[in-house]
Amino acid sequence: MADDILSQYQHIIESFTFITGTGGAFEFKVNGDLIYSKKTMQKRHAESGEVLALFKEIVGPNVPIYPQ
Repeated sequence: MADDILSQYQHIIESFTFITGTGGAFEFKVNGDLIYSKKTMQKRHAESGEVLALFKEIVGPNVPIYPQ
């Protein structure tokens, strides 16, 4: 998940922190806004590409994927 985001959007990400909890729980925030939480929102593990799709919605369609 983190590899997908960093490999496709490294040109716009200034910093990236991925913090896991116990039992495989994790939260994913963009600009301080929580967009995925295994513990409190979705209450399940993310499916392949799901968090990347949420990230793409946040950055919008005008941001190109790296490398172009």
